[in-house]
Amino acid sequence: MTVGGFLDATAAKLPTPGGGAVAGLSGAMSAALAGMVVSYSLGKKAFAAQQAQLEQDSALLARARAMFMRLAAEDAAAYGLVNELSRLPESDARRAAEMPQAARAAVDVPMAVATLALDLLREYERMIGMTNRHLRSDLAIAAVLAGATARSSWWNVVVNVAGLPEGDRAAVVAGAEALVAKAEDLARDVERGCREPMP
Repeated sequence: MTVGGFLDATAAKLPTPGGGAVAGLSGAMSAALAGMVVSYSLGKKAFAAQQAQLEQDSALLARARAMFMRLAAEDAAAYGLVNELSRLPESDARRAAEMPQAARAAVDVPMAVATLALDLLREYERMIGMTNRHLRSDLAIAAVLAGATARSSWWNVVVNVAGLPEGDRAAVVAGAEALVAKAEDLARDVERGCREPMP
């Protein structure tokens, strides 16, 4: 699907793609933008000592980008199934059999998206000062997007947690909130680091 096609599908009166897929795409854009920062740093004499690490970063960001896109598709599929099953009568055998696993997936996928966003932010913080200073705004924007990805995923956890057993809900929400708080703190740290003079 093209970017334009994805936007059209998101705007349409359809259950998917929705917020979860958008969060995944936001994460992929974050990883792609950080990948550009690394690309402009590879081969630079100023970062000769960091070349091996930058090559690893480039590969890591490419994997993260692909993973975010896969998670975006998984989120759309998970929510699509929950939506389909919820339209069946409560007495329907298929709804009873499939809904617990579908509801779990609708929570687990956004949690995975938020966790990946947090992992990326840790990488971005480390990249400050060892990447091309002329692209520090791009690294900062990548951090902003990663923070937004984590926050967006929190909403998808909260809205879907009602499908889980009641005893599991509070712990899942608390875990998501702690994860997002870390991600947002790191995103701000990266932004501050990008504003400071860099070598």
